[in-house]
Amino acid sequence: MPVKANRDLKNHAYHILKERLINCIYEPGSFLNEAQLAADLGLSRTPIREAINRLESEGFVKIMPKKGIYVTDIQLSDILQIFQARIEIEPVALRMAAPHLPVDELLRFRETFTQDFPDVKNGFRLDTAMHLFIIEYCGNRYIIDMMHNLFDNNTKVVIASKQNLVQIHDARLEHLDIINTLIEKDFEKAAALMRTHVETCRRAALDYFYTMEAYSATPPATYKNHLKPL
Repeated sequence: MPVKANRDLKNHAYHILKERLINCIYEPGSFLNEAQLAADLGLSRTPIREAINRLESEGFVKIMPKKGIYVTDIQLSDILQIFQARIEIEPVALRMAAPHLPVDELLRFRETFTQDFPDVKNGFRLDTAMHLFIIEYCGNRYIIDMMHNLFDNNTKVVIASKQNLVQIHDARLEHLDIINTLIEKDFEKAAALMRTHVETCRRAALDYFYTMEAYSATPPATYKNHLKPL
């Protein structure tokens, strides 16, 4: 098989598997079988194996000899580290991006955030889109790549914990404050608002996790293995 065709198959397998891992189609804490994955995707085992190796390097899975492919579970430390990174990096990225943000896009986000969100299940994706929109204009590809990976993990945490099924924090007003301040070109204030916003999101997420942990000494199957302490 030509090198390019093999690379395309590997990338194809990687993107499909990563999307399923992020969206918890493959549940955290479960095991996957390489042969079954190959059959599901209609591919040989070689591109699947290469894709899995890449996903292991990114922390989404762990190859367990004689057991299979372990889907990385969610731990409380993941929440803490995700928000620690966001609190420190997002205000910096915003300062870098602010002079380059297109006003027409900011106005579109402002219009969207003035509306009610009937779809609670996917409302968090709009939140993610706004944050990544800002980050994309920071001009530093290392920060951009890092934050995309971080938000992939953030999405996995949200879906695995079922936070996307409840409204734990309505951040529309916070988003609007950030957007309006960016439009007004008060970039330092916007950075401060971003930090406060992410800190508020962190508190809401941790409160939710602690509440679910306290809900029962033996969590329901939906949450089983998702609430491991540090």
